[in-house]
Amino acid sequence: MSENNLLSSKSAPHSDVEHIKIKSNYLRGSLTETLEDVITGSIPEDDNRLMKFHGSYMQDDRDLRNERSKQKLEPAYQFMLRVRAAGGVVSPEQWLMMDRVAQKHANGTIRLTTRQSFQMHGIIKWDLKKTIQEVNEALLSTLAACGDVNRNVMCNPNPYQSEVHSEVYDWARRVSDHLDPRTKAYHEIWLDGEKVVDSLDNGEVQEPIYGPVYLPRKFKIGMAVPPSNDVDVFSQDLGFIAIIEEGRLKGFNITVGGGMGMSHGDTKTYPQVGQLIGFCTPEQIIDVAEKTVMIQRDYGDRAVRKHARFKYTIDDRGIDWFIDELTQRMGWKLEDARPYHFDHNGDRYGWVKGSNGKWHYTLFIQNGRIKDEDDYLLMTGLREIAKVHTGDFRLTPNQNLLIGSISTHKKKKIEELLTKYGLNDGAHHSALRRSSMACVAFPTCGLAMAESERYLPTLLDKIEPMLEAVSLRDEEIVIRMTGCPNGCARPMLAEIAFIGKAPGKYNMYLGGGFTGNRLNKLYKENIGEEEILDSLQPILGRFANERHTGEHFGDFVIRAGYVKEVRSGQDFHS
Repeated sequence: MSENNLLSSKSAPHSDVEHIKIKSNYLRGSLTETLEDVITGSIPEDDNRLMKFHGSYMQDDRDLRNERSKQKLEPAYQFMLRVRAAGGVVSPEQWLMMDRVAQKHANGTIRLTTRQSFQMHGIIKWDLKKTIQEVNEALLSTLAACGDVNRNVMCNPNPYQSEVHSEVYDWARRVSDHLDPRTKAYHEIWLDGEKVVDSLDNGEVQEPIYGPVYLPRKFKIGMAVPPSNDVDVFSQDLGFIAIIEEGRLKGFNITVGGGMGMSHGDTKTYPQVGQLIGFCTPEQIIDVAEKTVMIQRDYGDRAVRKHARFKYTIDDRGIDWFIDELTQRMGWKLEDARPYHFDHNGDRYGWVKGSNGKWHYTLFIQNGRIKDEDDYLLMTGLREIAKVHTGDFRLTPNQNLLIGSISTHKKKKIEELLTKYGLNDGAHHSALRRSSMACVAFPTCGLAMAESERYLPTLLDKIEPMLEAVSLRDEEIVIRMTGCPNGCARPMLAEIAFIGKAPGKYNMYLGGGFTGNRLNKLYKENIGEEEILDSLQPILGRFANERHTGEHFGDFVIRAGYVKEVRSGQDFHS
C-alpha cells in the first residue's frame, strides 16, 4: 500500500510526523545506524520522533547551554528514559534494578511520574542500549512509554480494598498488554532480536490495532476505584471507574474525551474533562478499549497535531456520534452508568491495613524525585527496604510511593528501616505541600518555559506561613505547577495551579474540583512570585473566615466570585 493511500483518511496535508511514521517501517527508521554514530551525542530529529515510541526523548542540559556554546561545544545531549509498569506496580527486585541503572547510567536519581511510570534523566547515547537491556532483563519495558500510542495504563493503588484493587489492577495490566504495539523493531534495535524484513506490501498485518501510522497523538487510559480518584480519571482519553457492589467488582463506568494539554494564546486548544457514557462488565473492558483506540486511529486529526488528541475528535463530532460508532464496532451496547462517589484525589499517607491483612505504607515523595540529600537519604533507605521487602512497590498517580503488601512478620523490620533513614509520610509538612505536584521542567525538558520541580518547594515555603496565620495548615488544597501548558502534572484540574509562561512568570488558575471532576479557570496572567503571594493571601484569608462547613477551596473561589465554574473545556477560555 502506498504512503498516500495510508494517509488518505483526510484531505488536508498531513503533519510531518505522520510521514516520518509511515516511512519508518514500523518504528525502525535509521535508529540502529544513528546509535552507532560516535561523532555526536545527538540524533537526527526524525529518529528522535521515533525514539519516543521506544520510551525515550533526546534532551540537553539547559543550565549548560550558554557555557557550552561559548566553548564551541555541542549542547550537553542526554536522554530521558521512561519505564512502564501497568498500574505502577513493581517488585522489590525491579526497584533495585531501577536504582542500580540510575546510579550506573543516569544522573543518580529516579523520577516517579504522574502516570505511575519511572523516568531516568541524563543517560548518554552510548549507554542507552545497555540501559534498555537491563530494564528488559528485569521484565519491565520502555516500549510505548512515549509516542503516538496508548501510554502506561494507570490504576488506583487503593490499599484499603486490597482484593478489589488486585482485580482492577489485573484488568489494567491486561488492557495495557493488549494495546502494546506489536512491531518487532523494539526487540531488533535494543535487545538484539532477530531482524525481520517487514514491508508495507507483504500482506502481513504488523499492527492489527494501530496500523502502520499508529495514532494521531498519544492516548491515555486510567482506572479509578472509588472513593479515590487519584488517577484523575476525567483527565484520561479513556477512563474506567470501578463499580463495587456488596464488596465485589461488578464492572466499570466509562468516561471518554479527557485531556490536559493546550497552548498559550491559542484558544482552539484547551483542556477537557471526560464524559460519562455508560457501563460495561469486566469481561467487556478490553473490547471497549480496543475499539475506542481504533476509532481515534481512524478519525483523529492527522493534519494538525495540536488538534489531534481524542478530546477534539469527540468535541468536533459529538458524544452521540462516538457512542454510535463504538456500538457499531463492538456489536453490543453499553449499559447505563451506575452510581459511584469520589471524595478525594490525593494519597492517604502512612500505615494502612488492607482488607487482606497485609500492611501498606505510603511515603510522601516531594515532586516524585528519589535521591539522597545530606539530611535525607531517601534513595539509600528505599534500597535497603527493597533488599528485605517481599511485597511490592506501587507508584501513586500523585508522585508518591506506596510500599505494599507487607506481612505482619515483615512490618517490624520495615518500620526499623523507615526510622533509621528518617523516611516518613510527610506528616510534618502542611497538607498543601502533601497535595502538591510538579512536572520536571528545567533543566532537562525542552518545552519548559519556567521552573517547576525546582521552584514549587520554594514557593510553598512562602505560602505555608500564610496558611499558618489563618489556621489552614491542615486543610487539603490541591496545588500543582508545570513549566509549560502541556499538562504533565494535570494542573488544569487543581484548585490552585501555576503554568509557566516565561522564566519566573506563571499564569495562575483557580477553581478546579477537589475530586478532579472540574477544570479551573485563569485568574491572573504572567505574574511573578511577589504578585502570586499578594494574590493568594487575601483569598486564603477569606476562605478561612467565610467557607461553608465541608466546603473545599476550589468550590469557595467559585462561590466567592474569583473565577467562573468550568465544566467543559470549550468554556475554558471564555
